Amino acid sequence: MSELRLTTLTLPTAAVGPVNPLPPLFGGADLHQVEDTSQADEEMRHNIGYGRVPSVMPYLMQDGYTRERAPAEHPVAVLENATLRATFLLGAGGRLWSLIHKPTGRELLFRNPVFQPANLALRGAWLAGGVEWNIATIGHTPTTCEPLHTARLTRPDGTPVLRMWEYERIRGVVYQIDAHLPDDSQVLLVHIRITNPRDTTVPMYWWSNIAVPEAPDVRVLAPADAAWQFSYDRRIHHIDLPAPHGTDLTRTTRSRDAADYFFDIPDHRRHWITALDASGRGLVQTSTRRLRGRKLFLWGQGEGGRHWQEWLSEPGHAYLEIQAGLARTQLEHLPMPAGAQWSWTEAYGLLEADPDAVHSTDWTTAREAAQHSLDQLLPQSALDAELQAATHWIDQQPDEILHTGSGWGALEHHRRTKTGEAPLSTPGAPFPDTTLGPEQAPWLELLHHGRITADPGRAPASHQSDPAWGDLLRAADGWLAQLHLGTLHAHTGDHQAARKAWQHSLELHPTPWAWRNLATLAAHTGDPDEAAHAYRQALQLAPTLLPLVLESAGLLLRAGHPHEVLEHLETLDTTQRATGRVRWTEARAALDTGDTDRCGRLLHEGIEVADIREGENSLHELWFAHQRATSDITPGLPLPRAYDFRMLTADATS
Repeated sequence: MSELRLTTLTLPTAAVGPVNPLPPLFGGADLHQVEDTSQADEEMRHNIGYGRVPSVMPYLMQDGYTRERAPAEHPVAVLENATLRATFLLGAGGRLWSLIHKPTGRELLFRNPVFQPANLALRGAWLAGGVEWNIATIGHTPTTCEPLHTARLTRPDGTPVLRMWEYERIRGVVYQIDAHLPDDSQVLLVHIRITNPRDTTVPMYWWSNIAVPEAPDVRVLAPADAAWQFSYDRRIHHIDLPAPHGTDLTRTTRSRDAADYFFDIPDHRRHWITALDASGRGLVQTSTRRLRGRKLFLWGQGEGGRHWQEWLSEPGHAYLEIQAGLARTQLEHLPMPAGAQWSWTEAYGLLEADPDAVHSTDWTTAREAAQHSLDQLLPQSALDAELQAATHWIDQQPDEILHTGSGWGALEHHRRTKTGEAPLSTPGAPFPDTTLGPEQAPWLELLHHGRITADPGRAPASHQSDPAWGDLLRAADGWLAQLHLGTLHAHTGDHQAARKAWQHSLELHPTPWAWRNLATLAAHTGDPDEAAHAYRQALQLAPTLLPLVLESAGLLLRAGHPHEVLEHLETLDTTQRATGRVRWTEARAALDTGDTDRCGRLLHEGIEVADIREGENSLHELWFAHQRATSDITPGLPLPRAYDFRMLTADATS
């Protein structure tokens, strides 16, 4: 009997914490910038260059977490039948946290033993493990550490459905995830729909990122004979499978460096991916045809890659990722026409295949054996039938609301009503006014009263990047309206108009927020002296706002003012001074002033930067810089493992 229930899951938890109040005007997007596409075909080159965003606006960054954990309860939804038990983490993007095959007791996913945010997502905070649902733009989705709207409904055949949905603000679309486990199903079925309510084409992106345990006997298989390789050298290469350079990349513990491999699946082949152990068993994911791409991500066996695995979880819990997406690679966006709805169905379950065949040295034998077992587990015709059946209940209204997401869908409904635009038209995914909160309040005031107000001594609670708000802001005037108007101009690349609006905001009422925005604009346009001046003005008005102190310090260090940075840091309280990012900044500034003793003391005491970014080189570069500066006094010391987050072993001496 299929069942859906709510419960809680207790995990050692580092809370996501408060958002950074400073809008990421010119940054915060993903690392996946491609510098060499010479081996890509015309379609791929077009899609790689299409739809890139200048920042993650209107979202704010989530960098308020630490490395300190305490037991905490997390709300979860559990779907269960006789074969599978699926657990969804409702407060973290609806992530499928666990999938257990009940007859064997086997966990099919990598189930992280801790809830530890780290800086890998578009907004910063990200969790390793389970299945993450990624939408909008390249990278880990803005809602990955946010709650989704969640409800219960019942299919016409009586099967309970877990529905999760949200309004995605970068693209202005609605996405809906319907998970269900029919009574006799051997697989978890997940039906996904994206609705573009706009009257324009929008760039679209979707990848389901699936973490599974990594071990020497695990092999990743997909129905391809070649792959597109992308790594931290930012070049894309077309390679043969499975061992283009003598190392079998489908056995991830044999690879040295972190890398992405996008399987080049011919159009006529079924779309699936699996990771199988020595017994021929493991998770398989397959889908209907719209979900075209399949990917393998591995951390590699270098010191930095192994450190990242432990940083995201705990020692002894290694994982790899098998992923599925709309495009052939994760470097692309696809054009989604105005008013379009895109749907597909995914399936997750235990694959059991002939171990000798799937681990054969003959690649064709291996992948064909895996597909043969998949065809027995779930024929493609059965999956296609599930997609067709979903059309009869996809717009069915929920039976019961289980959890609430953001109020942005409700605000968009108000905006559309006020301007006479068509509604969102998603009856099965409602956005009631009860979800409106403090973040939406200023914008409701603007819509219904023509003004937008807030305490100038506090950072605005939210921002917009949709030009649809421009006319309302221009009509409202006032310091806050001009501040937000400048943000809209900056997002569209009109730097002159942005500067004018922020300067007007300062004339109406001086705030650190307008000065800070002017500083980021000056830095972005290559005027470090003007940026330093604007940051100094902002710091006079908000001298102990830690995100502002750190952001300004980065600019001042690059502009050659390390003494000034140290002076700012000394005004912080003891708790702020103890944070890892502040300690790194102090060490860097001390080294730049020539105070190698102060830098060395901080390094040897230990600097733990909770929000160190994937691909960030700051820790090991600081260590080596200090070693070079003191090489005539003390012999060089090896890089401590705590500072080694290098993604490529080629970085070993830098």
